[in-house]
Amino acid sequence: MLGGQAAQAADPRVERIDPVVHNGQMELDADVSFELNSQLRDAAQRGVPLYFTADLVIKRSRWWWFDRTVVDTSLTWRIVYNALTRQWRAGTSALTLPVASLDDAMDLVRHIRRWQIGKANQFESDVKYSGQLRVRLDTSMLTRPLQVNALNSSSWSPATPWTTFSFSLAQPK
Repeated sequence: MLGGQAAQAADPRVERIDPVVHNGQMELDADVSFELNSQLRDAAQRGVPLYFTADLVIKRSRWWWFDRTVVDTSLTWRIVYNALTRQWRAGTSALTLPVASLDDAMDLVRHIRRWQIGKANQFESDVKYSGQLRVRLDTSMLTRPLQVNALNSSSWSPATPWTTFSFSLAQPK
């Protein structure tokens, strides 16, 4: 029984999701438990860039038709080790910054902060919104030979399950 509990504790999962309004923008903060297995660590330490993607969908329910999708977006981080300079780099889009270690780079993925997901005025006050969030290793951005390897190995497909949350904005005073 203990072996099953240990394996379950190592599974990636979203632990906290907090949508907040800041300076007229709807932003999302989230904490994710996401540990790399030995195969992914080894590949990263050999210079294979790893891409992690957070997928987010927020909907507003409607009684008369299908739910309306308010936000459907994703955020991708790139983590890469340069063996020549012995330096880790991590970041989103074209902006990557040096970090001290692979674990420090993974902290960007584990602690999502101030992710701007839309303008606050596209969300109505006192309306309940439901959302889903997941974080995954994005194998579609790997090189072709590694994509084939990822298809054949479960260790190359870690992902959190879709985690649901709901929120509503308070009426401004």
